[in-house]
Amino acid sequence: MDTLMHGGVQPVRVVLRALSLVALHRGERAPVVAEMVRLSPQAVRNIAARYRATGLDHALYERPRPGAAEVLGTADKQRIIAMVCTDLPTGAARWTVRLIAEQVVKRQLVPHVGRETIRVLLRSHDLKPWREKHVVPR
Repeated sequence: MDTLMHGGVQPVRVVLRALSLVALHRGERAPVVAEMVRLSPQAVRNIAARYRATGLDHALYERPRPGAAEVLGTADKQRIIAMVCTDLPTGAARWTVRLIAEQVVKRQLVPHVGRETIRVLLRSHDLKPWREKHVVPR
């Protein structure tokens, strides 16, 4: 515990949990500890329960979270980028994020996709089709 408290930069959540455990070890009650570390009394009790049940590491550190699944697969991304590199639909002066999202669904490349997903995809490939009349020069 001393190496954690004096060992350099740590995430704030870890430090607050460690401070909670130290105060509880000194005999402080959960509401008093909660007031000191600015957590709820229930959160302090949960930290103590995790410590008793599974040990220090599980009380201090969170399990890795899986995160959200990717909306587009690799093949979907490639098809969208290829579409952006082709000719524009009739009547359009340039590709916009909104137009790309509409055309992707219209051409049935993916069932549904949001504009933000398209924007992030284009940014990751350093494409800015709205700045040029055609993305791939002829």
